[in-house]
Amino acid sequence: MTTSSGHVPVLLSRVCELLSPVAGRSGAVVVDATVGLGGHADALLAAHPDLRVIGLDRDPAALRISGDRLATYGARIQLMYTTFDALGEVLKDSATDGVDGVLFDLGVSSMQLDEAERGFSYSRDTGLDMRMDPAAALTAEHVVNHYSRAELTRVLRAYGEERFASRVAAAIVRERNRAPITSSAALAELVRTAIPAATRRTGGHPAKRTFQGLRIEVNGELAALESALPTAIEALRPGGRLVAISYHSLEDRIVKRALVRATQDSTPLDLPVLLPQGRPRLRMLTRGAEAPTAREIERNPRSASAKLRAAARVDEREDLAGQPGEHAEAPAPTRTWGAA
Repeated sequence: MTTSSGHVPVLLSRVCELLSPVAGRSGAVVVDATVGLGGHADALLAAHPDLRVIGLDRDPAALRISGDRLATYGARIQLMYTTFDALGEVLKDSATDGVDGVLFDLGVSSMQLDEAERGFSYSRDTGLDMRMDPAAALTAEHVVNHYSRAELTRVLRAYGEERFASRVAAAIVRERNRAPITSSAALAELVRTAIPAATRRTGGHPAKRTFQGLRIEVNGELAALESALPTAIEALRPGGRLVAISYHSLEDRIVKRALVRATQDSTPLDLPVLLPQGRPRLRMLTRGAEAPTAREIERNPRSASAKLRAAARVDEREDLAGQPGEHAEAPAPTRTWGAA
């Protein structure tokens, strides 16, 4: 499935399949919390003539591109320069009383990776920036040259899942004591030499985990996601759907926990009946995390690490003993609704 510009967003067909039942509602509103180049939004708007999409992004360059791309939809598209953890304020300011769908396509975009000056890629020699929002204050260069060894170790271990975080941090501190580290290529080589040779032979480029950790620290990605998911769940109208695509285990773990938590009944275990206010808010639409097909990965290798999870807001009028929709998991007895 290809959008009008020829750009093929990750898992586009599956996203449209999951959101179509609610995007086709009369007067439906879907939030694309990471609108990027507008591929998912384009496909949804084209397929559902009554749909309105609110697109959020922190990258003004992406918003310019998606703005041009989606201009033909007129008032049906509203683009906002903001982070997705501001979703609650966005809906309040736009007087939107609930939404029918929310999409998160997380991580760094292809455009950001391809623009060398942004400094996201370890395969090009450029400055150490890594800001998704160029107006933000914190850069990767600042982190590399000013964080203490302990702070660097924390970032690389917690956000990059780097086994040799302490060794890499020590190498960075030694090198910056001689001269500031300002080149992405220099940092990538420094990381490569800090990691044992046997480990370097497997698992892709040795610097990828360090660059991931720095990027997440610079952009506060995980904290924003943890804040945004509960807001998105509460914003869903009955039957509304949330779809999230993540690209590494840290994001996917946060998504999974948030969705599973919302599928569980919160009535105290010592009570003999379920309290209405403790009912599950979501039911799962996917069995665990779905991955791209081999064909999609062949067409777009950057989609290989993608994992998709989706859930629907339980209608309080629904009988919780009812059956979840297609692709959903059967609910566990009394306490959860289709948890992953």
